[in-house]
Amino acid sequence: MRQGDSIIPSLTSKSGLTLPGVGFGTYQLNGAGGVVAIAEALGHGYRLLDSAFRYENEGAVGRAVRDSPVDRAEVIVTSKLPGSRHRFEQALDTVTESLYRTGLEYLDLYLIHWPNPREGLFVEAWRALIEARDRGIVRAVGVCNFLPEHLTLLEEETGELPAVNQIEMHPYFPQAQALAFHREKGMLTEAWSPLGRGTDLLDNPVIAEIARVHGVSPAKVVLGWHVARGSIPLPKSSTPVRQRENVEIFGVGLTNAEVDRITALGRPDGRVAGQDPAVYEEF
Repeated sequence: MRQGDSIIPSLTSKSGLTLPGVGFGTYQLNGAGGVVAIAEALGHGYRLLDSAFRYENEGAVGRAVRDSPVDRAEVIVTSKLPGSRHRFEQALDTVTESLYRTGLEYLDLYLIHWPNPREGLFVEAWRALIEARDRGIVRAVGVCNFLPEHLTLLEEETGELPAVNQIEMHPYFPQAQALAFHREKGMLTEAWSPLGRGTDLLDNPVIAEIARVHGVSPAKVVLGWHVARGSIPLPKSSTPVRQRENVEIFGVGLTNAEVDRITALGRPDGRVAGQDPAVYEEF
């Protein structure tokens, strides 16, 4: 699909959800400044916007979409259910509240933010999201940070897998097994913190060398690595120049050997904040 000045390929899940190959993260883009940054991102060609109930910026996202000259039908607005709202009726109310906050007629994609396995309510939350979809409040549903065992339980209990799983993924934490599992199941993989926020990733000598070879920035190399592996990165920036750079990533042309070199940078402790979904609880 053509978005702004860029041609952005799309990916489609087994369930029929089609997403562009790059999205725009909105974490910490709040208030009037957030509206401006998100509107600029739409102007640069982004059509997949990622928000969450806990980001407290669903209103800014909705305002930017409503004010933008971009056709609403072209924009995929995503939000997420917090861990404190996993019970069925609470979850339904929260999805509806997210919709009201945006001021839009529908949300395109709604995700469970974390499984919170010790609470053990994520299957109930998943049933609520399916109900919200069936009622037309949202058009597609998925999850974030779910491990294969969590996904398998959802399928066993409800007969339905998420269309997408949004997980932490970057060269220091490449998530090869999760990516392969999603591909096998026909699920799309979105990558949060795709540039390794808070790490020295963009100064890594391997990334720098490959960037020199291709005549692009280190950020483009890392985002091109995501594209080559079939994941959908969700970079965030309030700077127009970087927004444009981060969306124009589909001609980097990494070789298989370069992709493998970047993947080999993975570390056992590669998570940026140590948030292991097997034990981490988000409320």
